[in-house]
Amino acid sequence: MIKTAAKKIYILLIIIFLYAPIATLIILSFNASKTRSKWGGFTFKWYLDLLENEEILNALFNTLFIALTASLIATVIGTAACISIMSLKKRSRTIILGITNIPMLNADIVTGISLMLLFISFGLKFGIGTILLSHITFCIPYVILSVMPRMHQLNPYVYEAALDLGAGPVYGFFKVVFPEILPGVLSGFLMAFTMSLDDFIITHFTKGAGVDTLSTKIYSEVRKGIKPEMYALSTIIFLTVLFLLLLVNKAPSDKKGRRTKS
Repeated sequence: MIKTAAKKIYILLIIIFLYAPIATLIILSFNASKTRSKWGGFTFKWYLDLLENEEILNALFNTLFIALTASLIATVIGTAACISIMSLKKRSRTIILGITNIPMLNADIVTGISLMLLFISFGLKFGIGTILLSHITFCIPYVILSVMPRMHQLNPYVYEAALDLGAGPVYGFFKVVFPEILPGVLSGFLMAFTMSLDDFIITHFTKGAGVDTLSTKIYSEVRKGIKPEMYALSTIIFLTVLFLLLLVNKAPSDKKGRRTKS
């Protein structure tokens, strides 16, 4: 009994530790007072003000645009890279995979400064384009990491059999290979999207003047005080992610229920 109670208390403490800050943020987003230490009553004012705050909305648009575009391009490049890597000999494959893992182990500040110096040496103008190139660069290794295990599980003779049966290379790939590696491709896309959405350091070094994402916008406001509209936006993002997570987890259970009934 004592052991079971200790386990429950331990799990409860972990949940409190993880979600107490988020709960505080959500409560403050409905606080009528701008002072975080004082409760001024319940209000939706900050959510309405958020819709009129062009700076925050522009930062949100930039963040979503960069994250979506970078993750899509990184997924295509990373998946193509996995297919190419699998065609190499074992020794060469090991070396290439080791090289692709280095950016994930490297410190973000080193990557950010390196990309900044590279763009300066090429004379590129800093802005959305340089941020996008940077995000694609550091997202590709995460896509490779996600897709490669599915490539290892793939039977290479299935694709060759499809070609022997008359399928063209492109048709054979999308009909035979792609469905098998699709879970890895989707997880790679989601990981790339998350990493891009959350990035601050690399974005900070490669963004131009007047261009902001949510992370850099929040950082610039920390010195003079974060606006309550940011609390409202953070709450909306959290609830959206929570809804999508529940939706994704519900889909497999619905499929199992249909199979059981049939």
